[in-house]
Amino acid sequence: MKSTRGDESLIIVMASTATPEDVANVIERLESIGAEAHLSEGKHRTVIGAVGDRNAIQQLPWEAFPGVERAVPVLKPFKFVSRDFQVEDTVVDVGGVLVGGGNFAPIAGPCAVESRDQLFASAEAVAKAGATILRGDAFKPRTSPYSFQGLAEKGLELLVEAREEFGLPFVAEAVDPRDVELVSSYADLIRVGTRNMANFTLLSELGRQGKPVMLKRGLTATIEEWLNAAEYIYKEGNHDVILCERGIRTFETSTRNTLDISAVPVIKELSHLPVIVDPSHSGGKRTLVGALARTAVAAGADGFMIDVHPAPETALVDGPQAILPGEFAELMEQVRAMLAVMESFK
Repeated sequence: MKSTRGDESLIIVMASTATPEDVANVIERLESIGAEAHLSEGKHRTVIGAVGDRNAIQQLPWEAFPGVERAVPVLKPFKFVSRDFQVEDTVVDVGGVLVGGGNFAPIAGPCAVESRDQLFASAEAVAKAGATILRGDAFKPRTSPYSFQGLAEKGLELLVEAREEFGLPFVAEAVDPRDVELVSSYADLIRVGTRNMANFTLLSELGRQGKPVMLKRGLTATIEEWLNAAEYIYKEGNHDVILCERGIRTFETSTRNTLDISAVPVIKELSHLPVIVDPSHSGGKRTLVGALARTAVAAGADGFMIDVHPAPETALVDGPQAILPGEFAELMEQVRAMLAVMESFK
């Protein structure tokens, strides 16, 4: 008989009461039938991914094993992040702010931390307008090696000050596996930028630390490739992953990138992970941010991330796409009205 090894996977979800011996017993049994066992120990659950011969895996009564809650066949290349594995929406806790499962998270602030005055002016404005998470990067991967690369640890220290002053948890990017421990020690949410979506060493390292991770879609990545990238983080034990659609590269030149708004409902169908939209980096123009943000809300996104700067003309990074504090406040009024209308249809 022709082997079907690798054609099917099984996700074995262990009960909260499962003992280490129960887990070891399942792994031992999988290996005894020639299957690969991939252990993922998260904060809330332990799961075992089994890959191997379909007939050999399916013939065993996994849910009768001590400590096993359920066994879920998964045919997609991405296993843990699929709806097949988990039907209910994942809700990610970012420093006390919930993202996903009906919790909309407005994320806003400067693209890069340039100074204390610039950061604090932005943070005060977005907090007052209703943002729940502050954005601001201390490390900036740039197209040109001569462009501003960020303030590094000094920038993270300023973000901590802003968090304490305005009560906003913050998201910051990690661009190198060697920086993960440093960024994790400061930030409430660690972001993977579009250029690093396929940096699997970085993704795996982020999966082994405890802070939530935001994964931006790569410039040319398909949705399946994006979800496979999320799988790298999830399978290492970090189950707090937020996806961010930030526009993809197409033939169109009138915008910086093309916002794939269809990615929001597609992700909702394929995955249990929350998905947000970045209308700033997709449109690339201040005048487009509001319309794209409202579109994201209407599509059912779990939040958005917007560049807000008190003086965009002086910005060291992405000034043309940053909106003014007053514009963000006006947008937030519109968003609250939209969310209220959408809630009435549920």
